[in-house]
Amino acid sequence: MEYEDRITISAPEGIELEYTLAGLGSRFMAAFVDTVLRIVVLAAVIGLLAALGAGQTLLGLALIVGLFLALFAYDVAFEVWAAGRTPGKRWSGLRVLMATGQPVSVAPSAVRNLMRIVDVWGTALIAGVVSVLVTKRNQRLGDLAAGTIVVRERRDQGVMASLSTPFVAQTGIDVTAVSAAELAAIRDFLARRDRLTAVSRARVSRVLADGIAPRVGGLAPGGVPPEELLEMVLAAKAGPVGRYGSADT
Repeated sequence: MEYEDRITISAPEGIELEYTLAGLGSRFMAAFVDTVLRIVVLAAVIGLLAALGAGQTLLGLALIVGLFLALFAYDVAFEVWAAGRTPGKRWSGLRVLMATGQPVSVAPSAVRNLMRIVDVWGTALIAGVVSVLVTKRNQRLGDLAAGTIVVRERRDQGVMASLSTPFVAQTGIDVTAVSAAELAAIRDFLARRDRLTAVSRARVSRVLADGIAPRVGGLAPGGVPPEELLEMVLAAKAGPVGRYGSADT
């Protein structure tokens, strides 16, 4: 069992995001999945070249290039262009971020993965394991050098699946005046709300709800709690086209 080590990061938007840090177990499973994928793909490429009659020189060159891509470029490419997640991290619900909460860029990703020479291969995992255990943010040496963290997220089940309010077409609210931009802001908030601190979550939901309430017709006197109103609007927009509008409105 992993400890629920949590950190709070102030985002540029002025809100605070709360993350669960990845522990050794989930990081190991992600690395295991990625290793299996590397081996399978590299073996398939070498096997295909051999079947096509490639010579020893070409096979040797392909092996060298393939090892570089598998051991280094693989992680950098996925971390930078796949939102901080290799296939193994995606499967394990992990993501690499900058310690500031921003997406990881090429240089930090390159540094953290080059440091595997020390963290993993050069010390048989000992340096990496010890570093994760003793640092406050569960960082291996590569993370410390690059200024990155690894966080654990819920597997994406979609915003609509997370709504606590049942489908609300029967409530009679009219959401046709809610714009596409406002709908996008609502969807983004509902997708990220579990990572917000309680104070930021309440503040952002109140600002969004106050902004759209005047354009939602048929609300009960006295209104509804901010998050419930946002859920109702999103659910109504996803409902049948008619009084409630459509998701493309």
